[in-house]
Amino acid sequence: MTKEELALEVIKRLKEEYPDADCTLDYDQAWKLLVSVRLAAQCTDARVNVVVQDLYAKYPSVEALANAGVEDIEAIVKPCGLGRSKARDISACMKILNEQYGGKIPRTFDELLKLPGVGRKSANLIMGDVFGEPAIVTDTHCIRLTNRIGLVDNIKEPKKVEMALWKIIPPKEGSDFCHRLVYHGRDVCTARTKPHCDKCCLNDICAKNGVE
Repeated sequence: MTKEELALEVIKRLKEEYPDADCTLDYDQAWKLLVSVRLAAQCTDARVNVVVQDLYAKYPSVEALANAGVEDIEAIVKPCGLGRSKARDISACMKILNEQYGGKIPRTFDELLKLPGVGRKSANLIMGDVFGEPAIVTDTHCIRLTNRIGLVDNIKEPKKVEMALWKIIPPKEGSDFCHRLVYHGRDVCTARTKPHCDKCCLNDICAKNGVE
């Protein structure tokens, strides 16, 4: 089975297993996803979803958050870890959105990458979820699972994993595929415990089990 064939089969099976998988960060406006994605670095999405409730209750708009003191932002987001750097990036990012984009978020990948604290993973998530564009989000689940399954060969660097997946994942499938990897990585192909291969829908085609 070629990597392209394997990719299509993995996509098919994960669709059947997780038909309604979507972003696990809660947001109702695009700029809020931008904030949550920054807070999610080295933090669980579940915790971020709780913390941002207090943040948005106090600062309900881009303008309000842009005008907030970094220390005030840090005091709220501290439970997410790396509070100072995250607060600084969020403050700087909201100022740019408020002053240069009329409170909206930029629509191109390159413009997103120029925002403070926004890397390729975050930019891809926003392009896929907000704008419906082709996207591959190489978070820890994506990197771990694609290596285990055999879609990539012992590649750990996020950008290199992304570039390898672009070659074998149909563009229209990329964003949803990555969301489904998150669900599968949390429920079955876990990181902190032994993977639950006995209940995995990919068991018979996974490279981890010696399947070529």
